[in-house]
Formats: sequence, C-alpha cells, structure tokens
Amino acid sequence: MLTAEDNRDLVKRVVEATLKALAERRDLTVSFSHEGAGLSGTHARLPVPARQLGGPELGRLRGAADALAMRLRFHDDKLHRRRQPSGREAREIFNMIEQARVEAIGARRYTGVASNLALNLEQRCRTKGLDEAAERDMSQIADVLGLILRERLIGAPPPPSATGFLDLWRDWIEKTVGTEVAKLTQAVGDQDAFAKAASDMIAALHLDDEEATDNESDQDESEQPDAQSEENEQEGAQSEADGTASSEGAEGELDKDGDGRIAMPSEHYSPGEGEKEPAGPANWRAAARSNQKDRESLYRAYTAQYDEIVEAESLCEPDELQRLRLQLDQQLSSLQGVVARLANRLQRRLMAKQTRSWEFDLEEGLLDAGRLSRVVVDPMHPLSFKREKETDFRDTVVTLLIDNSGSMRGRPITVAAMSADILARTLERCGVKVEIIGFTTRAWKGGSSREKWVGDGKPANPGRLNDLRHIIYKAADTAWRRARRNLGLMLREGLLKENIDGEALLWAHARLVKRTEQRRILMVISDGAPVDDATLSCNPGNYLERHLREVIGWIENFSPVEITAIGIGHDVTRYYRRAVTIVDAEELGGTLMQNLADLFEEPGPGVKAPSRPKRKL
Repeated sequence: MLTAEDNRDLVKRVVEATLKALAERRDLTVSFSHEGAGLSGTHARLPVPARQLGGPELGRLRGAADALAMRLRFHDDKLHRRRQPSGREAREIFNMIEQARVEAIGARRYTGVASNLALNLEQRCRTKGLDEAAERDMSQIADVLGLILRERLIGAPPPPSATGFLDLWRDWIEKTVGTEVAKLTQAVGDQDAFAKAASDMIAALHLDDEEATDNESDQDESEQPDAQSEENEQEGAQSEADGTASSEGAEGELDKDGDGRIAMPSEHYSPGEGEKEPAGPANWRAAARSNQKDRESLYRAYTAQYDEIVEAESLCEPDELQRLRLQLDQQLSSLQGVVARLANRLQRRLMAKQTRSWEFDLEEGLLDAGRLSRVVVDPMHPLSFKREKETDFRDTVVTLLIDNSGSMRGRPITVAAMSADILARTLERCGVKVEIIGFTTRAWKGGSSREKWVGDGKPANPGRLNDLRHIIYKAADTAWRRARRNLGLMLREGLLKENIDGEALLWAHARLVKRTEQRRILMVISDGAPVDDATLSCNPGNYLERHLREVIGWIENFSPVEITAIGIGHDVTRYYRRAVTIVDAEELGGTLMQNLADLFEEPGPGVKAPSRPKRKL
C-alpha cells in the first residue's frame, strides 16, 4: 500500500514527465520548491505538492506545470527579449499578455490543459487579492489585460474570483485600447506580430512614450548635472549633519529637505571620511538624482520631529525582555529539528563558497605527498608541489527588515522572530554579518504629528501624519549572543502598530550603503501593503503604496543593494521584482533560508532603467 510520501513522489514523477512531453523538451530538468513555479533556461521549478492532494490541488499543480510547458513550446525567448519594452510597467504588461497568448494556444489544443490552466489561474487571482478589489488601480493593469485577453482568445469566462474585478475595468479597457486588444487576438499565432501589436497597445496606454521621455531626460541630466542638483546634495549633507529631534545622531537617519520631502535612497548620500564608495555603476547616484522632478507631488512627512530610531532594549525593562526571550526559546524548541536542518543546509552552501582549493603539479610550493608514489616508481620523476588558493567569496552583509505592524500580531511575528534568530546564528557561523531591524509607528491613527497638523489648522495634503518608530534589534557588528535577548521584544504586547514601508526601506537602505562590505543584501518580511489610517484619511488613498513602489523601483534600478521580499499571507510580488509569497506563516523559516541561499547562488541583479511610479485612476 502506498504511503502519502509515496503518492507525492509518484505525482512529482508524473507531472515532470507530462511537463517534458507537452514542452517537447527532453533536456529539461524539473525541481519542486516552496517558491512556486518558474523558468530559468532549461530548468523548470514547480510548487511542492501538498501531502494530501485532492482534485483541485492536483489540478492547480498540473496547471502550473502546463503553463510552463506552453511557454517552453510556443514562446521564442530571444524574440521576446528583443521586442520587450524597457519601462518596468510596460514590461509587466508585455510579459503578462505573452503568457496569456501561449496559454491560450495550449488551451485551444488540449482540453485537459485548458482545465488545469483554469484552476491555476483561479488560484493566482485569489493570491493577488483580485477577488477583494473594489476600485480601479493602475498597478493592476497587467492583470486586467492578461485576463481580458485570455477571455477573448479562449472564449471562456474569467475565473470566479476575478469576475467582479474585470467588471470594474471592461468599459475603460474598451474605450482606451479596445482596437489594440482586437489586433492582439488576430495575431495570436505569430509571436512577432503579436509583440508589435502589444507595443502599439502599450503606447496607447501612454506608458512607453512617457518612460522614453524620462529616460532621455535622465541621460541629459546625468551628463550635465545642474546647479540645483548640486545645491540639493549640499542641503542633504547639512541635514544629515544637523539631525532632527529624537533621531538626532542616529545611525542610518533619513535625509529630508526643508519642505519635509523624503529624499530618495541615494539622492544625498556621499561617502564619509575613510568610507568606501558603494559598489555598482559609477553613475548610480547621478541617475537617481536626475529623476527628481515634480517636487511638490512627491512623498513628504508633515513633520519628522517626533520620529525615533531606538535600540530594542530601550523599549522594555530587562526583566521583561528576558521573559519574552524565554517565551521565544520555548517556541524555538518545538522546531529544533527543522531549525538544525535549515541552518546546516544554508551553512553548507555558504561554506562551500569559501572553501579553499589547490593548484597541483607546480615546480614550487608545498610538497604534494599524495603524488610521492610516482617518485617511488620512477626515481627520475621530479617532485610535485602544490599551492593553496581561495575561491572568490565577496564580503557580505545581510539586513533583515521585519514588518512590526499590528497585522503581524500572533503567529506571524513569532515565526518572523524565530527565523531572524536562526538566520543570525547561521550567518555568523559563516562569517557573514547580519543586521535585524523592524519598523512600526509610535501610535495608532496618528500621534504627535497629527496633533501638530490639527493645531496648525489642518492644511490640505499634509503628507505622512504619524510618528515613525524604527527599531534596531541587532546591529551588523553586534555578536548574536549579545543581541539574542532583544529579539524577544517582537512578542511584546502593544509594540505592533501601523506600517509605513517606504520610509522603512529608505532607512534600512541608508544603513546598508554606509557599510564597507562588497555585497549588501536587504531582505524584507511583510504581510501586505503599507497602512496608516491618519495618513490615508488626509491624502490620496494610494499615497503610501505609491511611495513604496517608488522607493523599491529606485533601489532595484539604481542601488548596489540587492533587495528581496517575503510576503506572509499577502502577495508582495506586485511590489518587488524578486519576491515570494507564503500562505502559512509556518513556511517562513524554510522560505527565508531558501531565498537567502539562492541569493548566494546567483549573481546580484543588474542595474536597469528607472521605473515610473504607478498611477491610480
């Protein structure tokens, strides 16, 4: 009788064989990972099958495999890259509708594939939260066009979770790009013609033209920086020297202009005395400055005088901190076996990067005892020497930025604290420095900042109206044993309030770029979009989210810092280029370790063209 594990292995073998057959690629290698489906050359990655595979679960797994198979079979990657637009938003649309094209071809040819793809699409729509959408948001335009194109190409209704979502958009799509969508449906069998029609549609949405204009302007300003940019840089340096309020003198303080505008990650940064220039392209700061336009429309804080950057131990009495740490240790003890396996796996990967190798058969160096037998056999044979060499392993620092918002209360924040603890211990053993920091606010629904705004007569468009609290649990240069007690603070009742992610990323980034390590990695753990009731009630509804997208775009496109994210129960892949979403907080530890291990396996992402901020209708 087959066990559950035997059934899972059987399912894996069958799905793998089907994927190779549909793709007509016998050279394909297939693996199963908690990160979900993906393609890299001749390697395909699929979600790990659940232990108890029912009908729908099995169909969704097959759907993920079929989606990859259709892309491998009906998609020309070289042609796709040649036609792909440079702007980030335009690129998202281009990729989404190309996937819709190849899946439509497969669904037309194979009835079983159509059924599996429908189950997979339903799951993706629910993961992205499309069933909860109540208004049109331009950040979702790629999903809209992909769904509408599938509907027209296959002739099947949209997934149940996306029906209401599409109803919000149908009239607008028909009015704006109805003609272009019709051209796409006529070119489905010709990828080149389809790509040209896709470019026309993107142009009709005014995405391609605007981004091209921005890029041209960026290039001009990068070559000839004006006096205003130099003046802004001087103002930023002065602001950093002076400091403000409770965060005065704190490491990693955010630069702010006199009008309360929050500076971009690299806008005002310059290396201090004895400090190394950040790695990366020579013009990364100049390119960043060149995109600073429309200052009045950018994100700002009404006041920063009540913000604070605090050490974890200052927020809690030592006795209580010790009690919370014991509580965390109790949670860790139940996962000790899993913890040990994950930590050892990551440690082996990292240590393998640092292992030394030897050069043999040299004329000088250390005597190679392993080859002395040749001299015994033939006394005239010369002695063989060897020399030790080290593989290239760049000095690395990792910052783990943890969302300390109220929605993380309970199991998610406990697992985040446990994972941070495991990560710090493991990386320290491997000689990699790790920093653990968190972000929240000092109050619910606005604090002293909002009171000041009310006292000033409630001026319009005030910007951020809450007091930031950024917490340092463990500095990069602090040993784990000295900071281990601080991690228990995350379990303290009343600590977790609201989350303003964009400024937290700026703060974490500012701390990282001042480090002297060659490689800097920023990992974000969050459970969704930024939320602060006071700010959102007095500004446009997407105010915080738009700023978050802008900050992520700046870091991904201009900064030498590598950024990756893990979403807990909510999709963060629509914000971060490199991200994974987990449904169950129990998966966080394993996903965290795997995500970090993969970062050490792959080269860091290259610098790409700047992205435009998302728009909301």
